[in-house]
Amino acid sequence: MRNPHSSLPLLFLTALFALQLGSASPANAAAANPLAAEIDRRAAALDARLIEWRRHLHQNPELSGREVETAKFVTERLRAIGLEPRAIAGTGVIAVIAGKLPGATIALRADTDALPVLEEVDLPFASRATGTYEGKSVPVMHACGHDTHTSMLLAAAEVLAGLRDRLPGKIVLLFQPAEEGVPVAEGVAGAERMVAEGALDDPKVDAVFGIHVFAGLESGILGYRHGSMLAAGDRFEINVQGKQAHGSKPWAGVDPIVAGSAIVAALQTLVSRESDLTHEPVVVTVGQFDAGVRNNIIPDRARLVGTMRTFDEAMRADLQIRMTRIVERVAEGYGATAKVTFDPGYPVTANDAAFVDELLPTLERVAPGRVREVPKITGSEDFSLYAQRAPGVFLFLGITPQVDVATAASNHSPRFYVDEAALGTGVRAYAQVAADYLFAHAKSH
Repeated sequence: MRNPHSSLPLLFLTALFALQLGSASPANAAAANPLAAEIDRRAAALDARLIEWRRHLHQNPELSGREVETAKFVTERLRAIGLEPRAIAGTGVIAVIAGKLPGATIALRADTDALPVLEEVDLPFASRATGTYEGKSVPVMHACGHDTHTSMLLAAAEVLAGLRDRLPGKIVLLFQPAEEGVPVAEGVAGAERMVAEGALDDPKVDAVFGIHVFAGLESGILGYRHGSMLAAGDRFEINVQGKQAHGSKPWAGVDPIVAGSAIVAALQTLVSRESDLTHEPVVVTVGQFDAGVRNNIIPDRARLVGTMRTFDEAMRADLQIRMTRIVERVAEGYGATAKVTFDPGYPVTANDAAFVDELLPTLERVAPGRVREVPKITGSEDFSLYAQRAPGVFLFLGITPQVDVATAASNHSPRFYVDEAALGTGVRAYAQVAADYLFAHAKSH
């Protein structure tokens, strides 16, 4: 549901949030954080290194669960600013900035992995890297912007570490691998493994904050939502069993390609005819269809793999039941059999509404007049697993120049492009959110 206050003028919104928080305005949020001006000054001084780090990471991407050199790079930068990073979740890195005064603990998260995508952007630092994905050699590209997340958090860490003698509480830095996921056979990874290995437990995290760059959103805009922001994403696999036959005698067999094709078509009715889209969006997509080895042989089986996206847990569970029913019965109608298996993916990424309200004055100070409530999207993110353990806020940072917003290639595209001028806003958002939160909660611990 749309925020009931979203049509109100921004100044009124700011005043309303300030009243709710016991603060009169974004300026007063800065007053509560005596380091606000110093944070901005130090962040600006790091602009050149921020871009240098981002370009290095962009030119040297690594696939999910393979971020060995990226982890070394992060570790070296953190040690250089006096922190004691440690490995976690395989190729992840965690470090703690401990303030001198007691207080709360906030975690700041960045993901580090890249995608099996061939870069088509003409840049002097474009990726020419390759890797191995599902047994195949593939090109590798930071097509989702995780190189920017890592470099922004590194810069924010340097800013905050330099002020730790004047900070209350603690800041946990989470450099997380494998957000894009690993093959099922490789087991638990990403945020799930980070949480399982205690990333939020020592010290115990009271709140968690993350940023994701977003194509198609104007550079420097910070986009937020109350509640659900990104969908749950579940993988499904359908195995259709038919009967092999020569292509010249289809009546002698049961064609799993025909049955599978009918299943693909029938699955679309789960959304168009069986889901209440006035309640929440639902997406069902088949992205892989594997069958056969030769033009004149009808194979005995076909394999379909896809994704389903939902924002409501009841709809998510019901969709699995209805998908199983329609797959089995359509296959039966063609004389075949079919089995569906589900690999539960990331849950809905939902922002804690009270935490959003608390951060809005900070965000408005970081990007005056450029803070927007954005629509939910059907992408998914494993930041959701942190937000299930502590109040969380996840933001979008626009990285597309205004003139290109309408035509920008999306995240995950080989043409994905980042306007680096926006990255300083991300550094300041990480650092100012952390400091404002710690000063606001210093007396409660």
